Amino acid sequence: MAVRNLGGRVIPAYIQAMETRHVLIVGYEAAELLDIACVVGALESANFRSGMPHYRVRLATPGARLIDCGPSVKLQAGERLERVTGPIDTLVVSGGAGSEDAAADRLVVAHVRRLARESRRVASVCTGAAILAAAGLLDGRRVTTHWRWADDLAALYPRVRVDPDPIFIRDGNVYTSAGVTSALDLTLALIEEDHGTELARTVARQLVTYLQRPGNQAQMSMFTAAPPPANALVGRVIDHITGDLGGDLGVGTLAAAAGVSERHLTRLFLRYLGQTPGRFVRQARVEAAAQLLATTSLPMATVAARCGFGTAETLRQAFVGQYGVPPSHYRLTQSSAVARGTAPG
Repeated sequence: MAVRNLGGRVIPAYIQAMETRHVLIVGYEAAELLDIACVVGALESANFRSGMPHYRVRLATPGARLIDCGPSVKLQAGERLERVTGPIDTLVVSGGAGSEDAAADRLVVAHVRRLARESRRVASVCTGAAILAAAGLLDGRRVTTHWRWADDLAALYPRVRVDPDPIFIRDGNVYTSAGVTSALDLTLALIEEDHGTELARTVARQLVTYLQRPGNQAQMSMFTAAPPPANALVGRVIDHITGDLGGDLGVGTLAAAAGVSERHLTRLFLRYLGQTPGRFVRQARVEAAAQLLATTSLPMATVAARCGFGTAETLRQAFVGQYGVPPSHYRLTQSSAVARGTAPG
């Protein structure tokens, strides 16, 4: 099946399969080193592990200037952004502390827009989405970026539909990914799309990373997110919830335990967490189930019971609602315990 790039050029499928794919990474002053390294490392590993030159990776910056990645590292670009021409298979715009200035630089934005027209697909990592948005490439599209800057992106570019939750999103032939190391998840997905699951998994094993997280897995988890805003009552209720996920966590029970009315507890949760107690409980239970699925070989019914779902079917419905995939699929692709053939501890 043939596809069209953003410039309308038709690219037959057999050419896609045979050609070495030219990947251009766009950097700039204060671009994030990991945003670039994750993409380059995964693609170069695909070449090495397959013994085939599947990808030719180039890094371009304005004037081919060094990228100051911090006090310890400066990265040399091999190409002048102004002189790069297509055709390009994949255009990747990195994120980083300098992305705001890059998005405000009319020359950088103009060259990204020009190169996008000569590319089969376009991608951004982290805050690189702002540069694509400034180029008008995200108008009307559903996109993601680093969760911390998602609201800023949505406010600056109202025509862009920003979803802060997924690790990466594909909308047509435009791909956007979340913060920093999600570049690795995105690149593994691109490798799988280009050359199949086996090569993508081989690369993941070589890089000692997850085989692949689903693109719509949440960026932030209650187990890794920063503590909630300073409200002692909300904090106590959260501690109660996370300490007894299999118990009765109805809003009435939680309110009674906190010594407040249901209405007041709901107001506090909406103010400090942006969601109702019921929604927070459901999210906490699904995320706890995801951890058990990935790290143990417990039966599905046991996972459901431990996390307060009652039945495996209730767990499945909640899991699909939050992650977009059934728990059985999640375990198949994410489980370290099952992959190693180990029993739960």
